[in-house]
Amino acid sequence: MDQFDFCIIGAGVIGLAIGRRLAHTGASVLLLERNHHYGTETSSRNSEVIHAGIYYPTGSLKARLCVAGREALYDYCQRNGISHRRLGKLIVAGSDQTGELEALQAKAEANGVSDLQWMDQRQLRALEPQVAAQQALLSPSTGIISAHELMDTLAGEFEAHGGLLSLSTGFEGSEPRGEGFAVRVSSGGEPYEFHCRGLINSAGLHATRVARRMRGLAPEAVPELHYCKGHYFALQGRAPFSHLIYPMPEANTAGLGIHATLDLGGSVRFGPDTLYLDALDYRMDDGRRDSFARAIWHYYPQLDPGRLTPAYAGIRPKLAGPGEPARDFLIDQPLAGLINLFGMESPGLTASLAVADYVAAALEDRLP
Repeated sequence: MDQFDFCIIGAGVIGLAIGRRLAHTGASVLLLERNHHYGTETSSRNSEVIHAGIYYPTGSLKARLCVAGREALYDYCQRNGISHRRLGKLIVAGSDQTGELEALQAKAEANGVSDLQWMDQRQLRALEPQVAAQQALLSPSTGIISAHELMDTLAGEFEAHGGLLSLSTGFEGSEPRGEGFAVRVSSGGEPYEFHCRGLINSAGLHATRVARRMRGLAPEAVPELHYCKGHYFALQGRAPFSHLIYPMPEANTAGLGIHATLDLGGSVRFGPDTLYLDALDYRMDDGRRDSFARAIWHYYPQLDPGRLTPAYAGIRPKLAGPGEPARDFLIDQPLAGLINLFGMESPGLTASLAVADYVAAALEDRLP
């Protein structure tokens, strides 16, 4: 039986970041991906925003890993020539939301985000003339990134340090064996079995299905996962903003509201909304244009809905169901040498390098 130090299931941005981190230690690492290419699901269907760390409960993994990951990600992009821009974003609010905006600022500061700037209506209008709001918080450390360039760089570095990336390879099951795990996969329709000392489940939308195929894992160690779809609409024509524009977050932070982001080419897209699904479905629904327009008019009243065109849809792997309070990342070690990552939604892209460090620290006793 072939032997590896580590096997990672799922080559999204987090799986790639973990692979890169472990490969740098000199470990032999096998990274499995069920699709024909890495990063084709949640990692490539999001807003491509580098988040500051504003919204998450203080002390939570989301808060800690977002703040640490943000700085690591900016540094990594700078050193590797990955396209990104530190544009800054505005969280806009009405006069009746002063208390909520103050609470958000206090939470951000408790999380280590100390650069937020309060803006009154006059200052906001000078900065973004087409934005309608009474007040706002400016977050200078929020930015945008090319997620695809990031993943290409992580994958290249992983392989350059001896990592083995196996595409079109599905995880079939595992069981504890010796000081590690026997793992069964199907690669190109052919069965393959190997042994690894450490096993990391970073399968994103499929993390619970993967976990249920692991022998020795108690059923209660596998949480329920919910699919939450978000649509994006692009704005035709010239961009009316130079910053990212966010409304106040939704109740229970199910989402951050239908916000305006800019891509690296300067075009604007709006989204995502929140729609819970029973099964994966990436089809765009043009019928949601009207609900998008109504949400956008709150902060951009000059919007012509005819300029909105369907762009794409993404799906987040949420631990919280409809109407439930937001849940933290769940990075669990139910068995020695096994790490399960559940609910790795936003800010997973921003936090990816910090998540990789966190996982490597948890598996320190299995490093070469």
